[in-house]
Amino acid sequence: RNQTLELIDPDGDALVLGDANLTFSLVLAQHRVSLHHTGKTVCTTFEKLDTLQERYPEICETIKTLESMNCEVLHNVDCTRLAVDSRFQGMEGRFVAAYYNFPHAGVVPGFFDGHPFVRWRHANLMHLFFRALRPVMKPGVGTVKVASNSRATGVRYSDIIGGALNSEFVHDETFPFLEWTLSKYRRSYGDRRDQTKRPEDGENYNAQRANSDMVYSFTYRPSGDTPAPPIISFPPTKDELYHSDEGRAGRLPPGHHARTKRVDELYDLFLSYVQGIHIG
Repeated sequence: RNQTLELIDPDGDALVLGDANLTFSLVLAQHRVSLHHTGKTVCTTFEKLDTLQERYPEICETIKTLESMNCEVLHNVDCTRLAVDSRFQGMEGRFVAAYYNFPHAGVVPGFFDGHPFVRWRHANLMHLFFRALRPVMKPGVGTVKVASNSRATGVRYSDIIGGALNSEFVHDETFPFLEWTLSKYRRSYGDRRDQTKRPEDGENYNAQRANSDMVYSFTYRPSGDTPAPPIISFPPTKDELYHSDEGRAGRLPPGHHARTKRVDELYDLFLSYVQGIHIG
C-alpha cells in the first residue's frame, strides 16, 4: 500500500496535531530526514509546556531534537480552533499533510466514553477538527491521516469519516495502524496518567486491541462551493443531568446540596466545551 509508506511531498510542509509527548512528531521528523525532505514540520501539543514537563521528563530534549530536524513546536494548540489562533495566520493553503493520532475529547469522571451525556464531545471534535483544517490545507493535494481504534466508543470511525466528508475531505483508504511506517512511537494517554504509566505498559493495551487500530486517510478536495455548516451536537440540559441517576451526581440524594453542586460543575464544564474554551 502506497499510503503506509508515507511518501508525502518532500518540499511541502506537514502539520501534527494533538501530539501529547511529541514522540509521533519525532518519528515523522526522522522519516522525513531519512528521505532528505526539505519541507518543514509544525508539531503541536494541546497542553502548555509546563504541564508537559510535569508529565514527560524528556520533553525538553525531544523538543530540542525536533528543532534540529527542521521542525517548529507549538504548545497550547486547540485543533478545532486554528482559524482563531494567531500563530496560524498567514498559513493558508500551506500544509500538504496533517496528522492527528487517537483523538479523544477527554475523560469526564463518572461516565464511559460512549455515554450519550458525554459522547457528543467526541463527535463534535471530529467535525470541528476537519472544518478547522480547511484553510491551512493545500487544496487538491493536502492529505490528512487520523489514527483511531476501530472499536472506539468515544471518537468513532463514523465521526471521523462523517466529519471529513462534511468538510470536503475525500476518504481515500483505511489501513491497519501496525502496517504504517510511522506507527512505532511511544503512545501516551495525553493526561495526568502519563506521569506513572503509558498505554503499552498495562494489560488494557494488548495485541488484540492493537490489531484494531486503523489509519483513516483523506485528501482535501474542495468543490469551490460553500460547504454545509459542521454537524454539531449539544450537551444535555442541566435539568436532564439533575434528574438522571447517571454519573457521580446521580449517586447523590435528590434535593441534596452536593447533588446540585455536582450538576452545576458538570454543566459548566460542558458549556466551556461548547464555547470553545481550551481545557487541558
